[in-house]
Amino acid sequence: MNGKVVRRPVEFHAMEFVEYIKTPKVDSVTLHRPFYARVEGTLCLTGHHLILSSRKTNTEELWLLHSNIDAIEKKFVGSVGHLTIKCKNFMIIQLDIHGMEECLNIASSIEMLSNLSKVTLTYPFFYRPMSDALEDGWQAFLPESEFARVTGDEWRLSHVNKNFQVCPTYPQTVVVPKAVDDDCIMQAAAFRQGGRFPVLSYLHSPNGTVILRSGQPLPGPNGKRCKEDEKLVNSALGVGKRGYIIDTRSYNSAVNSRSKDFYLILFPPGGGFETEAHYPQWRRVHKPLDRFSNLQESLTKLMEACNKNTNSMDKWLGHLGASSWLSNVKEVLTTACLVAQCVDRESSSVLVHGSEGLDATLQITSLAQIILNPDCRTLRGFEALIEREWVQSGHPFASRCAKSCYAGSKLKCTGPVFLLFLDCVWQVIQQFQCSFEFNEQFLILLFENAYASQFGTFLCNNEHERQMLKLSEKTQSLWTYVNRPQILEVYINPLYQPNSSVIWPSVAPQSLMLWSTLFLRWDMDNTSNDSTDKEIRKIQQNDKQLKIRAIQLRKQLSELQREALEKGLISE
Repeated sequence: MNGKVVRRPVEFHAMEFVEYIKTPKVDSVTLHRPFYARVEGTLCLTGHHLILSSRKTNTEELWLLHSNIDAIEKKFVGSVGHLTIKCKNFMIIQLDIHGMEECLNIASSIEMLSNLSKVTLTYPFFYRPMSDALEDGWQAFLPESEFARVTGDEWRLSHVNKNFQVCPTYPQTVVVPKAVDDDCIMQAAAFRQGGRFPVLSYLHSPNGTVILRSGQPLPGPNGKRCKEDEKLVNSALGVGKRGYIIDTRSYNSAVNSRSKDFYLILFPPGGGFETEAHYPQWRRVHKPLDRFSNLQESLTKLMEACNKNTNSMDKWLGHLGASSWLSNVKEVLTTACLVAQCVDRESSSVLVHGSEGLDATLQITSLAQIILNPDCRTLRGFEALIEREWVQSGHPFASRCAKSCYAGSKLKCTGPVFLLFLDCVWQVIQQFQCSFEFNEQFLILLFENAYASQFGTFLCNNEHERQMLKLSEKTQSLWTYVNRPQILEVYINPLYQPNSSVIWPSVAPQSLMLWSTLFLRWDMDNTSNDSTDKEIRKIQQNDKQLKIRAIQLRKQLSELQREALEKGLISE
């Protein structure tokens, strides 16, 4: 649906989109795409799709979601208009349209339809699946069911955020220390950025240590303290235990955040960090990670490098290095490994936060769990991790994924935070290829759906917004689609062997690679990789059948031996 050649039923645009579509149909349009012969056909615009049907073959069509379009460029040569469409999934196609008026009308319509201001006009609200749902993905990973996995008596479910009255970006149900009541939590929430008080992210069963996440504290320029927050944070530690606070900002940024002049306008009443005098059981460590705006610039430079045609290795490596993308991958992985090391090897609990706690914080807590928890390396466990640590925990997908690398700096809130996390997961998979039940195609599926989708899972910025729009009633969950057996098998790693151990990925620069299957997939032929996976599955299926046949033959041999003994043909 995001740019692949598929068979689809004809879609008619609803009345809501008539005003956007100036020219709904144009004949004799030529399509140019990487690794495909150019195709001439009829171009149609519906409310949500750009569709090009071939004149020669009525079965092959290009269906491209308008929401997947990142930027469009126009060029005219005589009476022929050339539209270059750059997509959020990095695909670039060209449409040749005869007639200046038709070309301009198509371009104008695409620009409007790819930038709809009302989320209720987007495709997930109109999409109707062709098959019945086997499972409601909206109910698959509720906090109550996920809490059942938490062992120990020191934690409880709290509904202090009922109706999102304490923190608009948290779910209504969170896991907190049993030693603190809801009144204490509300006081602590007022002392944290955006009301994001410390909550349980992960409990490490082997030693009972935990990973917490939150927003930054708000002591302001006067060094205000909050005893309720101190109690909440300290309650996560056992008697005589010490913990680490991993701050994803530099020390200078954290200090400057306390200044009225520097920070008060953005984050009243002034940010800051936990002082050791008030949190004596905790040691603060600063691991600065780039903010979403810097990541956006990094991704843009990376894709500029990927799209440049150069035969010089030095130039390519220079462009790749200048993007700093792999440097960002390295820093995030390094910080996640530090958190995992504190938890597993030092038996110390960790609190992770930056400023808002919506971006880098979630990258670190998620990756640390993948390193520590084998369940997160299963397909369903990874889905639960995405839902728990990203969707329910308030990562602003609508803002961060509104545009991708080709849109420039049109939107100040965009940034590939989630994509960087997926890249880090891919790096770990490359080092532990048999320890993950899912393959890289599943990561690519998540990337594509975060930016453009027929499902409602990644819509909006938090659970509050999703509930107000009744997404669980009006849209389908991505998990409903993925967890159907015939779909799920596509994303299973055929080499998977369960590994119950903690895995320690290398973060050395020479251990990290460009994710070419994603960033270069429109410039290289990946059919060999697909063929390899199919061949592995074929071998495994044959092996399974041979094992079954061997069992049957052993059974027949045993029966024949028993019969021969009874007839005296052989002796014991």
